[in-house]
Amino acid sequence: METKNIILKLRTERGMSQDELADKIMVTRQAVSRWENGETVPNTETLKLLSKEFDVSINTLLGEPRKLICQCCGMPIDDDSILGRDKDGTLNEEYCKWCYADGTYTYNNMDELIDVCVKNMVNENFTEEQARSYLKEMLPKLDYWKRYDELSDNGQFEEFKKQLMNEINDLHIDGLPRVDKLNALVGKYVNLEYILPNGKKVKFLDDQKTYLGNQLESEFGGDRCFGILASIDFILVCTYEKNGENPELLIYKKR
Repeated sequence: METKNIILKLRTERGMSQDELADKIMVTRQAVSRWENGETVPNTETLKLLSKEFDVSINTLLGEPRKLICQCCGMPIDDDSILGRDKDGTLNEEYCKWCYADGTYTYNNMDELIDVCVKNMVNENFTEEQARSYLKEMLPKLDYWKRYDELSDNGQFEEFKKQLMNEINDLHIDGLPRVDKLNALVGKYVNLEYILPNGKKVKFLDDQKTYLGNQLESEFGGDRCFGILASIDFILVCTYEKNGENPELLIYKKR
């Protein structure tokens, strides 16, 4: 789809007139009309404003001329919904939301990232050894790892994770093994629905946000696993059966 049709589609889907869109991004109505007629294309700064207004990437606005891949983990980015976001909420086309959330890089150790990625790559045609070999060759070529010394936060995020793990371990929950690792998890995939004592059902996460968490087997054995989720605002501990079935909330603690 061409840029002119994309802008028209996004504007009309939101019930906006050309005048309303023009006011929001500080251009004239005539400018919007020329874009939608295909006479001109928005300049770079205006594309950034349109991207923020419509909550889509600039790549999408331009008709997806680039094939995006995360410059940290190498995952193809085929949908704006899995793009990471800067601190101001704007989409960042360089990273997926597992590797970059709210302006923070969530992986500072390549081996740790490889351990996480391998689990999702192994199948009947791709062994763990092949997956590890592929990642060890591919990841150092990506921009984040090539520029790691420039982009890294000098260990601040790792210290934050250690603090979270200490707080979780200090809860001393029966059967919960010591937590020594937290991975980036997107709310959409871990947002379980819990039944409260009053019978109401509730979800605590935002599907679009990235959290830190892990899954651990109970020290007592059995079919239920512990689920850990945390952010700067809260710590959540639950148990559930296979595929997140029959979840039970143990702790939801504000930090």
